[in-house]
Amino acid sequence: MGKVKCLRRDLSLKKSIVLHIAVFASLAVLLSIATSALCDHAAEKIRKSYPQTGERYYLTNEDGERLGEGTYISGQDTPFSKRDERLTAVLEFIPLVAVPVYSALCIVAAALIFYHGKLKEPLAKLKAASEKIAENDLDFRIEYLSDDELGQLCRSFEMMRRTLADNFSDMWRQVEERKRLHAAFAHDLRTPLTVLKGYDEILQESGETATQETALIMAKHISRLERYVDSMGNLSRLEDVQPQSDGSGVEEHVTALAHDAEILGGRHHKNIKVRNDVSDAAVCADWSFVEQVSNNLISNALRYAVSDIEAVYAGDADGLSVSVTDDGRGFSKEMLHKALTPYFTEEKDRAEHFGLGLYICKILKSR
Repeated sequence: MGKVKCLRRDLSLKKSIVLHIAVFASLAVLLSIATSALCDHAAEKIRKSYPQTGERYYLTNEDGERLGEGTYISGQDTPFSKRDERLTAVLEFIPLVAVPVYSALCIVAAALIFYHGKLKEPLAKLKAASEKIAENDLDFRIEYLSDDELGQLCRSFEMMRRTLADNFSDMWRQVEERKRLHAAFAHDLRTPLTVLKGYDEILQESGETATQETALIMAKHISRLERYVDSMGNLSRLEDVQPQSDGSGVEEHVTALAHDAEILGGRHHKNIKVRNDVSDAAVCADWSFVEQVSNNLISNALRYAVSDIEAVYAGDADGLSVSVTDDGRGFSKEMLHKALTPYFTEEKDRAEHFGLGLYICKILKSR
């Protein structure tokens, strides 16, 4: 029995469905024959219950005794009752409809048994596995012991899952190593920068004009290196931070952001318009993230806008959006796809800006 079960389990889908159809087609034929025989037997039984009428002739022996039951010559059948007439008509009609009915029922039964025996389990396993992968959950296994096509597909899916899990592990390990490398680089670079800054201050106190000018140039570049090291440390911290909502109202935060934007616009002699389209009761957000994203977008707009800037805060139960537009020239078409990469900027002077504003917005948006 176990060998038959294993053979049926490992049978290919093509051979399995042909086998199911053949078995149930034979069953439909047998049922049709049996039904026809039963109906004929029942109809014949009803006919025999009505004796024939007319003259009956008998064979006799020399003594004049009758032999056998005799035979009707030009006999007539006794008329059936209405009930038996209807019943006989039904019994004659049943074999005619039995063949298509049994065929349809057997096809449906074959399909259901084929589905439950060969398709239901592997399809359910593959569906559950695809849902877990979509949720970035690779901590599972696909086990389906069969050598048919779906069994091979399940094994291929399991191989893909293991490969993805190994690749994700390698990727996260590389990410963590990169973070540690950045942190170590930023930490180790601070000491020589501090030493250089001290020597530079000594050189600035020199009485020689050339030495003082050289020291000022050195101070400028040392300051830029310090800001660069700080930006690397900030990026590493931002990638690990998680959002936390304080449950406070929206109105006070948007009002504070609008006030800060107006102050920044006044310093740069730009007109800033702030619009609040947020539903106060619906939005739950980490406003420190929102503030940093908003400030980065407005700072970029202040650098490139001609005169007018508009910031729009909109949100509902599905989320919060911050949109900042200005009347500046914007990114060139060739550079637009690079705008969110770290340390990218179209400015030639990188002393003040390292091209991290939009990349920081991207990191905070994904938190």
